[in-house]
Amino acid sequence: MTTPPKDPQIQEDPRIEAAAARVKEGVQKRAVAYAPPPWQPIWKRPRKPLTKAQKKERLRKQRERLQAAGRRRFFARQSRRPRPTKNRIGSAATRRDARALSRLRHSSAWQ
Repeated sequence: MTTPPKDPQIQEDPRIEAAAARVKEGVQKRAVAYAPPPWQPIWKRPRKPLTKAQKKERLRKQRERLQAAGRRRFFARQSRRPRPTKNRIGSAATRRDARALSRLRHSSAWQ
């Protein structure tokens, strides 16, 4: 934006000029005083202390998150646990008997 050329017939009032200069100075001082702080990464900024209510709310949400995660882990473990169709733990004698019975069952004797 360009300023219009000054009209030589208009006389400038020194009081207006002085007031304008004071206003400009004030504006510059306020700009320096209220300038935004220099940029800092988030982890270096000072932390605002939380109120008690905010702390309790944060802890409640954290507890809910952890409990939900525990439930998910529990049910994931349940679904993955191997469930053998036969119980493979037993004495050698019972295994031998079962082997003999299965041989008998697959033979032509069961007819």
